[in-house]
Amino acid sequence: MSSALQDIRRILHLAAPVLAGQLAVIAFGVIDTVMAGRASAADLAAVGLGGSIYITIYISLMGVLQALAPIAGQLYGAGRMAEIGSEVRQAAWLGVALAVPGMLLLLFPGPLLTFAKAPPDLVDKASQYLHIVAFGLPAALGFRLYMALNNALSRPIMVTVLQIAGLALKVPLNAWFIHGGLGLAPMGGPGCALASTLISWIWCIAGLWILRAGAAYQPLAIFAGWEWPSWDKIRPLLRLGVPMGLTYLIEITSFTLMSIFITRMGTEMLAGHQIIANLSAVAYMMPLSLAIATSTLVAQSIGARDLAGARRLAWRGIRFGAGLALVTGALLWLLREPLLGAYAKDPTVVAKALPLILFVAFYQAFDAVQVMSAFILRAYKIALIPTLIYAGSLWGVGLGGGYVMGFGLIESLPGWTRGAAGFWFGNSISLAVAGTLLVRYFMRVSKVPANP
Repeated sequence: MSSALQDIRRILHLAAPVLAGQLAVIAFGVIDTVMAGRASAADLAAVGLGGSIYITIYISLMGVLQALAPIAGQLYGAGRMAEIGSEVRQAAWLGVALAVPGMLLLLFPGPLLTFAKAPPDLVDKASQYLHIVAFGLPAALGFRLYMALNNALSRPIMVTVLQIAGLALKVPLNAWFIHGGLGLAPMGGPGCALASTLISWIWCIAGLWILRAGAAYQPLAIFAGWEWPSWDKIRPLLRLGVPMGLTYLIEITSFTLMSIFITRMGTEMLAGHQIIANLSAVAYMMPLSLAIATSTLVAQSIGARDLAGARRLAWRGIRFGAGLALVTGALLWLLREPLLGAYAKDPTVVAKALPLILFVAFYQAFDAVQVMSAFILRAYKIALIPTLIYAGSLWGVGLGGGYVMGFGLIESLPGWTRGAAGFWFGNSISLAVAGTLLVRYFMRVSKVPANP
């Protein structure tokens, strides 16, 4: 049996490049927030609203495709390499089918913007943003399949290199498209969308080339021959992927609907909330990376029939992730003023954001526990029960409770629970509930043999 230090080293060996890549991707949002915020509060709010709608659609569809990771991970652990190529081909067909409705929602966002009750000055900019990212959605989903496969094969560095290269392009492209120049008229906030769309296609094309030319992928025989969609092979992907996609949908809509409801409180409040949401997303990358790495090793152990090793790795990953999250929360609170000052120059926006950062600092450990537990359960090919847990906690406790507090529906509650603070407080409680229930469920299922 390996020591705790050896297991943590194995997790960190995979998590480090994943974290670097995830930070590069989340930096896209940070860069968009900062650059749009320095253009105008209206541009920042439009990017926040448009970005929230896009992320909701993308993450939900991506979650279905993410089923490839535990399936390929177990096959890799079992040494069944040739079967992985077939899974990739079928997942690609599934990605094509999912991209169509996703693009239609982005190209015709009127009902979504109406539901958000966005001010008229935001509707045009947010619509332009969504129209542009619609054409990048297929590429983003394709690159996500490439990412899922590489994580399952313990090769995250192949993804990280592309993500960092994309980050190097993001700032100059943003600056060009937002402010104009070289014959291009200024686009404002929607320029961020055009930069991201171009980079998504670069990533997708590069990923395809690497899979075809890389020697490490030849045993998978991904391009060995043409393969039409097979319901017998797509059905297991859907059985695992649909609950995963719903889980992502529940998780992201708990934030998206927060943004939509807070939109009704004014542009400055929405801009302040957007800053805090972005900081929260950055902090989330650490436990997410540890969760991806831990679940990869757990899936490989299950494929190799080492169930005791899978359980041991999972527990050590959860404890390590929670410990690091406590440190992250403390740093967020201690550095709150310089962090917020780096995001926006408008003192009113900073003042709206300042009290909200307490909630992000507070719930870091809960957030780490819930994401680690959820990903580990996916390694066991278990996704339905976690989806129900997320629905009850994030939608019921978090969003429902946040709505009641945020809009002051119960007058006896303290005044500090009203406004955006009420939504963030409800979200904090919901993450604590989700983390507790998911860990308890993992304790139960890890004692019995996993499904083959």
